[in-house]
Amino acid sequence: MPMTLYPVILSGGSGTRLWPLSRAALPKQLLPLVSQHSMLQETVLRLAGLPGVSQPLVVCNHEHRFLIAEQLREIGIEPKGIFLEPTGRNTAPAAAVAALVLVREDPEAVLFLLPADHLIRDVAAFHKAVKEGMQAAERGHLVTFGIVPDSPHTGYGYIRLGESLAGIAAHKAARFVEKPDRETAERFMDSGEYLWNSGMFLFSARQYLDELAASRPEMLAACERALQGGNKDLDFYRLDKAAFEACPADSIDYAVMERTAQGAVVPAAIGWDDIGAWASLWAVADKDAAGNVVRGDVWLDAAANSYVRAESRMVAALGVRDLIIVETADAVLVADKAHAQDVKKVVEYLKNNGRSEHEFHTRVFRPWGWYEGVDEGERFQVKRIAVKPGAALSLQMHHHRAEHWIVVKGTAKVTRDEETFLVSENESTFIPLGTRHRLENPGKVVLEMIEVQSGSYLGEDDIVRFEDVYRRE
Repeated sequence: MPMTLYPVILSGGSGTRLWPLSRAALPKQLLPLVSQHSMLQETVLRLAGLPGVSQPLVVCNHEHRFLIAEQLREIGIEPKGIFLEPTGRNTAPAAAVAALVLVREDPEAVLFLLPADHLIRDVAAFHKAVKEGMQAAERGHLVTFGIVPDSPHTGYGYIRLGESLAGIAAHKAARFVEKPDRETAERFMDSGEYLWNSGMFLFSARQYLDELAASRPEMLAACERALQGGNKDLDFYRLDKAAFEACPADSIDYAVMERTAQGAVVPAAIGWDDIGAWASLWAVADKDAAGNVVRGDVWLDAAANSYVRAESRMVAALGVRDLIIVETADAVLVADKAHAQDVKKVVEYLKNNGRSEHEFHTRVFRPWGWYEGVDEGERFQVKRIAVKPGAALSLQMHHHRAEHWIVVKGTAKVTRDEETFLVSENESTFIPLGTRHRLENPGKVVLEMIEVQSGSYLGEDDIVRFEDVYRRE
């Protein structure tokens, strides 16, 4: 009987080198970088057509849970589960959690570990490689997928091919190598014996747990405690915070693949890229005759080999070459393509100086919808708010601010202390400081509002929640 393949989507990355588009609250895997779908959605959609494939299980940061659930709903996917990490511990513990969950359901489960932020352009070749990986896994191998290199890239790890496995297009994994310098990468490329390490893995859940028990028993024990001490939260499962934070952080490569005698690698020419920086996105995108990639409201004159993206305003670039220009509502990045890997330095600067542009866009998503800053000054702040049909904000109170709400589209149901009433388009209401209040959308269209806050302190942490359907603290 053929084994069932259980995709496990790992969605814990932050994508700092794709700032200012990718931010902590909305990282690159949740952004539509190469199509109308997000990278997460593309990762799930390309699984369609694989034989014996199950619905995916997702392991992610708890801060992204509602966005991930919403994006899966948008493409009609009901996941087997969404497991929430209280903190990142790299890929080996995430894989252990998934294996522990799935082996209870199916002792013969085969895990297919997939980062949520990779681009794969040749889906047919991807499916072929997965089928070859399944053959190797059926023989007891722990399989990784090595990308056939097209350049001596210094930003990827490498895998050295060992002897061929009889009858299938796979090899033993002879050696794992960290990101090399240029000279070493060129030597690897010339030898024909090395592949890029894709970070995708396929193996028996039971076998992975056995290998982890032998090589990293303390990691496996911590993951077991995190699952046992966790709790169901709406459609999610929260791992126990203390147990998971005590878990050693390590990659699957270090924890298992470099130690096992059963490691195998499937060479894969699948049009793969991890979209790790803006230069990578320029390289894989369609270009005009001068080598430019344009997204949004952009006008170029005598520009060449550049990536120019406008998210909220018109951008004009004249006589530039080899540049990355990315505009958002609150930040603009201009960088030479050769320095694309250094964008993370900007994020470090923002963090070190207590700024928020590394974490949030001006539009901040919430499980009920979103809000967006419009204007602010001394003792006032103006926001746009959109509430999804049927959604409700928490019953809350503020110590330092009052709020005026003006409905511009739809109908709002307002709770203000002991009274509940409707506010329709072109109507408004006032929420005095210290008043318990809740905003709901009882209608079938998105509720859109303007909120004017006034008071001595307008920070988002001035919220006392009494009830919340989303169980936020």
